[in-house]
Amino acid sequence: MFGKIFYKKKQEDFYLPGEEIKIDKALSFGSGLTCEKDPLAICKNRVLFAVLCFCAVYLTIALRLFDLCIMPAWQDVDDARPAKFAQNPIRRADIIDRNGTIVATSLPTVNLYANPRKVPNPEKAAHQLATILPDLDFEVILKKLRHKGSFVYLKRNLTPSQQYQINYLGIPGLEFENGEKRVYPHKNLLAHIVGATNIDNEGISGIEKALDERLTESDIPLQLSIDVGVQDTIRRLLQEGMETYKAIGATAVLLDAQTAEVLALVSLPDFDPNVNKAADERAFFNIAAKGVYEPGSVLKIFNTAMSLESGKVKVADKFDATEPLKLKYNVIKDYRGENRWLSVPEILVYSSNIGSARMALKVGGSEQRSFLEKIGFFDSLDIELAEKGHPLVPKRWSEGTIATVAFGYGIAVSPLHVVSAYAAVVNGGIYHSPSLIKGSAKGKDGHRVISFATSKAMRKLMRLVVTDGSGKRANVAGYEVGGKTGTANKLSENGKYVDKKVRTTFVSAFPISEPKYALIVMLDEPKPLKETWGFVTAGWNTVPTASKIISAIAPQLNIKANYDLDDERQQRIIEASW
Repeated sequence: MFGKIFYKKKQEDFYLPGEEIKIDKALSFGSGLTCEKDPLAICKNRVLFAVLCFCAVYLTIALRLFDLCIMPAWQDVDDARPAKFAQNPIRRADIIDRNGTIVATSLPTVNLYANPRKVPNPEKAAHQLATILPDLDFEVILKKLRHKGSFVYLKRNLTPSQQYQINYLGIPGLEFENGEKRVYPHKNLLAHIVGATNIDNEGISGIEKALDERLTESDIPLQLSIDVGVQDTIRRLLQEGMETYKAIGATAVLLDAQTAEVLALVSLPDFDPNVNKAADERAFFNIAAKGVYEPGSVLKIFNTAMSLESGKVKVADKFDATEPLKLKYNVIKDYRGENRWLSVPEILVYSSNIGSARMALKVGGSEQRSFLEKIGFFDSLDIELAEKGHPLVPKRWSEGTIATVAFGYGIAVSPLHVVSAYAAVVNGGIYHSPSLIKGSAKGKDGHRVISFATSKAMRKLMRLVVTDGSGKRANVAGYEVGGKTGTANKLSENGKYVDKKVRTTFVSAFPISEPKYALIVMLDEPKPLKETWGFVTAGWNTVPTASKIISAIAPQLNIKANYDLDDERQQRIIEASW
């Protein structure tokens, strides 16, 4: 071939008959180009061409490898080309706790759908599909395959094995589409916080609904302020308390007292968001954030703080609690009252309704209303949940309203309202809106509700309630707990309060001298038991439940127990006795 290209035969060249034609072997084997069609020369030419082709291919590969492996190392980082990544099939971001533990994630999956018009034998196809998908009824599948339209879903979130078996059937009209399935590894543990999604992976409750846009527009994980370990401990002990005292419901919320970040939020009964079904409808109700109720005597905390902050009441002041307080439309009595004049600390220690009402009446309704508004009792909380209860506030602020609100009736708020306000009372006087997102509190400016001096005085009073009052069973050694109990009767359907049908509450902070965490525990309708001597008040059920919770979570929160505090207090008692 090459001989034809490079050889130009001269017109005068010719051979005589019988003349021997000589071939220049050097030309044939040396240059690979020849003027004759010698078989050996042609073979050598073809081999040379093949070698050149292989060299070109390998040179191209070598240059590409050099460009990929060597050149990036020589290029400056700023001049490097942007990396190209495969498109993420997952459209919903993960949710993680404050330590990075995954609490909600999405897995790639496939959905099965059909074009009924293309399915040749619906009965046979329905039978085969029912065999592979036993959770689907034959009649249901057959009805869908006989559908007049051109699209119908048959099954979502198939397993790889199911997809393979259905694909192997080779039935025309059956198709697959890529999808994703939301998974909650901790099941019931964070049901009322994280919430759930529907079949189309859209948020329908909890954070999944409240921050649905954030979760779908960014693939960066959403980090919560929740600590899964602490959440698990609180839920377990709250469940035990609920079962022990035979309550129909319970809730507990743990806050960072300085920032109002929520470290744990439990509402019982609960549900598994992977299934999103429950035997009891109450399981879907978030008691902590949506369940507004009359808190009872825990509101005496805010009544006392308001009274001291007003300047019209001093800690050493005394109020007449010798007999019931008679108002225009009702009479206020004490539960197991002392029937004597009580100082401000004694009003809290003995939980006197009469004393609290007299304090509030002395301060006045306008200041009481203004204070409750400042601590968030008039509005829904600004928290990242879809389920938020709105407080029930009296329309008229009469003398009776002032008195009843002072000891916990006449106004309904959620447990989350109570613990957020309590944190403000003991943390130095700064109120922060509670948050479920880690670090979000840094961007929020709190507002002052009481002075630091009033807050410091309230800490001492809260400690006194636990050491000498109704909260004695929460006096956990070494952790200096301070708090207040509350027992409130529930209303019947006809609007009357029912005896022995109560909600019991204990709100606390620890260590109370320098509060780090605030905790609220509430039991709904605990029963009178032999172990509680027939009592249903908070001191007999909610307080011991909170005590177990604090004892368990304090080490988890890295709070070092200080047993010297108890020794110092005991020494002061001995010295005072002398």
